[in-house]
Amino acid sequence: MKAFPVPTREQVNEKAQAHFDQYTKLIGRMPNLYAAIGYSGNELDAYLAFVQAQARGSFHGKEREAVYLIVSELNGCEYCLASHTQSAIKMGWKLEETVQLRAGLYENGHWPVLYKVIKSIIDNRGSVADELLEAFTATGYSPAALVDLLGLVSVMSFTNYAYRLLRVPVDFPPAPPLP
Repeated sequence: MKAFPVPTREQVNEKAQAHFDQYTKLIGRMPNLYAAIGYSGNELDAYLAFVQAQARGSFHGKEREAVYLIVSELNGCEYCLASHTQSAIKMGWKLEETVQLRAGLYENGHWPVLYKVIKSIIDNRGSVADELLEAFTATGYSPAALVDLLGLVSVMSFTNYAYRLLRVPVDFPPAPPLP
């Protein structure tokens, strides 16, 4: 099956049009993936509200971008790898660090444990071994942070799947390949 065409502002309902206007004002255009999700104004609205709510969770912006990169790598989403590499760099990550995060090779601080927890969530449909959960809490994270992490994995998996399902053209510079 061929890709769904990326809708224009005029091809989506008023709820989605408001988001088109917001992003056009903010960054000069509506990203293709958000536009495609906008086929359902309800889903685009819900997705963006969920992302905004996550900013009040346990993970600050730089950490969220790293989690998004890890999830997108594990889910094989070229679109999200491209867009979140750009966002991660804006949040203070170096390009080489984004590659290390994606590969599970970033050894600083709590990232080796976070990578393993994220990978287990994805690979095992939410199941994480007790010893890995103990390692997660030993790094200082609370049960609330674990639930927030699950939310980050879930919301990024949604966009990863939307990209693959709708075959959205990537409109960001590609992320570098893993070594």
